Amino acid sequence: MNDIPVHIQEQFGYCFEDIEVGMSASFGKTVTEADINMFAGVSGDTCPIHLNEDFAKYTRFKTRIAHGFISASLISTLVGCRLPGPGALYVNQEIKFRKPVFIGDAVNARVVVRKLIPEKNFVELDTTCEVDGEVVVEGFATTWVPSRGQKD
Repeated sequence: MNDIPVHIQEQFGYCFEDIEVGMSASFGKTVTEADINMFAGVSGDTCPIHLNEDFAKYTRFKTRIAHGFISASLISTLVGCRLPGPGALYVNQEIKFRKPVFIGDAVNARVVVRKLIPEKNFVELDTTCEVDGEVVVEGFATTWVPSRGQKD
């Protein structure tokens, strides 16, 4: 991979050798009605609990809720853009949805390195999303991260 131009190499995230247990990154976003509508269009998930207030008022939440994967996608943002960052590949993600997210909620996603598996260049991450300090999504992810020799 020595033929990767320098300006492209500089865009890569962490190398496996630079990651340590306990490292963390976070990202936050306020969920908007536009986010929900766009996610429905991209995913095809047009369940009325997300899109129809008349329907949603008869559910246990009494109002529309955001798709759970909108919050979970913030974890993907962290993996792909911050820690480990560009060059990392998802291997696995386990997700538990704990509470609903509503329009206007500020979701804060966080990943924390919990384990390194050098023989596979795997980095395991604890993953959470919170709204007002309450966990709405939790789980863990396994990512493959290139070593210096694989991106140089």
